[in-house]
Amino acid sequence: MRTSLLSLLIAGMLFLAVPLAAHHSIAAEFDTSKPISFTGTVKKVAWMNPHIYTHVEVKNPDGSVIEYRVEGGPPNALYRSGWREDTLKPGETVKVTGIRAKSPTSMNVGQATITKSDGSAVYGR
Repeated sequence: MRTSLLSLLIAGMLFLAVPLAAHHSIAAEFDTSKPISFTGTVKKVAWMNPHIYTHVEVKNPDGSVIEYRVEGGPPNALYRSGWREDTLKPGETVKVTGIRAKSPTSMNVGQATITKSDGSAVYGR
């Protein structure tokens, strides 16, 4: 009985610790020495936990298209700040400033400010 109670207690502690370890610091994924700035078109906005991702397409001079995933804050915090799922609409032109991911193959952008054509900033830092 005592062994099963101890096992249950340990399993519960591990279960609670996993979500805490899953959240990362900015330095774990992004390189603060790699700033990036671009103008593109919103493809979609994914409102999901733990962060919102805005997919922005940028056309290169050669005609190819790059799709960046711009990480925003948690949906609940952005909602409390006044932003809604339709604050950014597909097809809208935006300017993004932020920092690149450490991985050279990742198209993620962190600590970002997205500025709409009317000059309003969306989840800026």
